[in-house]
Amino acid sequence: MTTAREKTMKTICVYCASSNGLDAVYVDAARALGTLLGKSGRQMVNGAGHIGLMRVVSDAALAAGGSVTGVIPRFLIDREVCHPGLTQCIAVDTMHERKQRMAELSDAAIALPGGCGTMEELLEVITWKKLGIYHQPIVILNINGYYDALITLLHRAVAERFMSPHVAGRPLWLIADTPEQALALIEAEWRAAEDDH
Repeated sequence: MTTAREKTMKTICVYCASSNGLDAVYVDAARALGTLLGKSGRQMVNGAGHIGLMRVVSDAALAAGGSVTGVIPRFLIDREVCHPGLTQCIAVDTMHERKQRMAELSDAAIALPGGCGTMEELLEVITWKKLGIYHQPIVILNINGYYDALITLLHRAVAERFMSPHVAGRPLWLIADTPEQALALIEAEWRAAEDDH
């Protein structure tokens, strides 16, 4: 799904919760990820929301000098309140178009903990990778063991031959316990992809 284009800076898509009142362990992880992205010079794309982990990760990236592009369906602009500090906010018509645009803009995807919307985004981008539509690294950021049950389900699907964990010799997904590990895994995948060419 990512088009072949000249880029000076790689962009990482971050899927995450737009819910408030979350445990500090998740807020701290979102803040750490945003800070790392901002300091590393990596751009971020996310769902543009101004609440929950989406706000936290965007605020941290922007405070660290980073660039954040948000993609939001028009019908959610009033409900979620598009983050006012974003470098760029792209309004689209549908939820599907939002996911597609975020994938097109990204060179990797990281899923922080989140609800059904986050999990749906994660599983869809994994499916797109399996189908050859998305070719970038995908990291499940398993903060506080949040995704343990989903990871167990994915492993069971592999064990019972409903799916393969690889496509074209590369893993469909990677698992990290910390933001630092997530970025290290992505960097390693980028290097491996360059070596393959």
